[in-house]
Amino acid sequence: MKTIALPVAGDPTISIALAFAVGSQNDPPGKEGLAGLTADLLTQGATRDLSYEQVLERLYPLATDYDATVDKELTTIGGRVHRDKLDDYVELLLAAVTKPAFDNEDFDRLKSDAINWISKTLRYSSDEELGKAALEAAAFARTPYAHPVEGTIAGLESITLDDVKAFYAEHFVTAKLRMGVAGGYAADFPAKLKNALAALPEGQPAAAPEIPTFKPTGRRVVLVDKPKADASISIGFPLGVQRGEREFYALWLANSWLGEHRHGASHLFQVIREKRGLNYGDYSYIEAFPDAGMLQMPPVNVPRRHQLFEVWIRTLPNDQAPFALRAALREIERLISDGLSETQFELTRKFLQKYSTHYAPTTYARLGYAIDDDFYGIDGEGHLARFRAIMGELTLADVNTAIKKHWQIDDLIIAIVTGAGDRLAERLASGEPTPIEYANPMPDAILAEDREIAAYPLNISAEAIERWPVDDVFAS
Repeated sequence: MKTIALPVAGDPTISIALAFAVGSQNDPPGKEGLAGLTADLLTQGATRDLSYEQVLERLYPLATDYDATVDKELTTIGGRVHRDKLDDYVELLLAAVTKPAFDNEDFDRLKSDAINWISKTLRYSSDEELGKAALEAAAFARTPYAHPVEGTIAGLESITLDDVKAFYAEHFVTAKLRMGVAGGYAADFPAKLKNALAALPEGQPAAAPEIPTFKPTGRRVVLVDKPKADASISIGFPLGVQRGEREFYALWLANSWLGEHRHGASHLFQVIREKRGLNYGDYSYIEAFPDAGMLQMPPVNVPRRHQLFEVWIRTLPNDQAPFALRAALREIERLISDGLSETQFELTRKFLQKYSTHYAPTTYARLGYAIDDDFYGIDGEGHLARFRAIMGELTLADVNTAIKKHWQIDDLIIAIVTGAGDRLAERLASGEPTPIEYANPMPDAILAEDREIAAYPLNISAEAIERWPVDDVFAS
């Protein structure tokens, strides 16, 4: 069991994060969703001594809770509590992790919730998340990364309570555990917590399944046919650089200029949303960013061995989708070809040097980064300190060289949730210009650029377009 300790003198709270090297990539074939369902039963279920209702009753006066973050490679359970309530909190947290009841009623409730999330929420209430999930499914097809963390409907339906118990016994062991503590804790607290966690079996160290690297050939399109839906577009391709590498930080700077999450000053936002009013957001990413709709800052405890470069074009009318797709691809191509200017580079670097100080606003978030540092093998002061240090060292040449080396637009996957699949497939494959019209007069400069965008070559063949009926998505 590895201990990650982050003492913060004067902090009246203590953060605990128990990170197990297990995630949805470890779901057995035909049991997709088992990792997530197991974690849910630990954090939203009864212990051997208390029903889940009694657990909630005891957590309420502590003004806190514990929950699980499950991703492809890691499951992290924990929370944050005031030091005056630490003993009561630790008792409940330890019971959840080391003495789960695996109650039948809890199992039925949480399994039903997971199935409903896929069949109702993902398919019918969150087109943006559906598009992102379809992109990952296509990019990592036939690998353990392909299905959503929540699983598939057939996979969840096949899971039994005995499956959960066996999965827990195999994976929730000290050999796969990074125990993290942070905040104003007493000097002997980490040792006490570690001793208590020894109630878990030792088990075997993690053996991560192989994830073959998929490289698309040409531009492939997945159309998720959803009746009456507007268009939500996700574009991506495998990215062969990881957090901690110098080129990663060069790409982070370029990506921030191109499509910083939820920032109206970024380039794609300006081109598609601000100048033309086509939708409400256009962003890009070089790391996985689950739950983007709920977050402003990058998430923690979702580290992955394999990443995608992604562009998300938020929902817009179906008739405008080809134009918006062309606009995004054109801007990425121009960035690869021309690079950033000195002014763009300096403005973005100064922004990130300040903005990155907000990435970990709480002790719990700092602990999350420390756990991720261990996953990526980042020694020393860690990713955040390295981020700020390298931002001060990067040159314009570093950034533009990294862009040319790692980014391209010829071989990629385009996933679009749409209610106009037939029409959209025809327009994408035809190669014909796709102009748009505006309700209000636009400047001549915009209209002139629009003519270039509308005719930008898509290079998509009819054979490269797949159709996925929404009711079939993640069914099995």
